[in-house]
Amino acid sequence: MTHITPQDLIDFVYQEAELLDQQHYDDWLKLFTEDGYYWMPLAHGQTDPVLHASLMYEDTLLLRIRIERLAGQRTFSQQPKSRCHHLLQRPQVVNFDAQASEHCVRTAFHYTETRGDDLQIYVGWATHHVVVDQDGQLRIRLKRVDLLNCDAPFGNIQLFM
Repeated sequence: MTHITPQDLIDFVYQEAELLDQQHYDDWLKLFTEDGYYWMPLAHGQTDPVLHASLMYEDTLLLRIRIERLAGQRTFSQQPKSRCHHLLQRPQVVNFDAQASEHCVRTAFHYTETRGDDLQIYVGWATHHVVVDQDGQLRIRLKRVDLLNCDAPFGNIQLFM
């Protein structure tokens, strides 16, 4: 990919959700840069994931560990395995410059996670900070997931929104 368009960014967000829904977690993790983060703030308008508590703030090492745990045969919390579905509004390209190497895309979503007869529904916005790597491929530097009810008590969120 040499010339990035806004449509490429929109397609990238849809592709990322499809990888998660199909449980292709290794391929999903490859979408992140080496210094990439997955962040789910604990408060509306939170600006700092380090000095303030978050629901999740995971670098690629922690994401890899979670993926390995999900695949483990002795992960009893995943018997039966969790499944998910992303229902996305059309992603909005917030920051785009054809000459730039970093772009921002924001997407409203409904996310459903299920395991056995338990069904959880989450609503929010995902903001992708996407960069173009040396090979011209799109990669996620930061995925921020802002839940509508981020300050509510949650059970275990097993998968990735």
